[in-house]
Amino acid sequence: MRGHPVKITRVTPNNRRRAFEVQTGRRSFVFPYAVVQPVPTAADRIVDVEIDAEQGREGFTYQLASGSEGAVHIDHVLEYNRDPFIMADQLLYRLTVQAQEAVAASPLSTRELIRRLGTSPAQFYRLDATNYRKSVRQLLALLTVLGYEVDFSLTAAQPPAGNSAEEA
Repeated sequence: MRGHPVKITRVTPNNRRRAFEVQTGRRSFVFPYAVVQPVPTAADRIVDVEIDAEQGREGFTYQLASGSEGAVHIDHVLEYNRDPFIMADQLLYRLTVQAQEAVAASPLSTRELIRRLGTSPAQFYRLDATNYRKSVRQLLALLTVLGYEVDFSLTAAQPPAGNSAEEA
């Protein structure tokens, strides 16, 4: 989801914490066994963990004693740990998808949208879901031209289990 992929440099299973310890170039994350499938247990322990080269070092696989295997992508780890850049990318993505749906439902032609936005066709087409360099301002302008109002609300985020301020 990000402009620059996050590469995993090390993954270690920590049976005492019942979590994977995932190291990237700059940060360390804890990812609990309870959120993966299949779930490692005391009776079915992890026997092997490897960074997955087929995922471009953006994921890892693990094998249990029973022979069951699981895979985890770094985006899941970052989302669980509420990485601020991943959370911002997800919000931008959701807003972009809603804007694309509004464009599809609009009676206005693409040419008319471009004219009303006062932009170039190239700039308009950069508002797609895969471009994370666009601004929220551009999407808000597009939604305004389409006749939508956007209302933001802030709510306190719940930290993932095990990340409370008391433990820091």
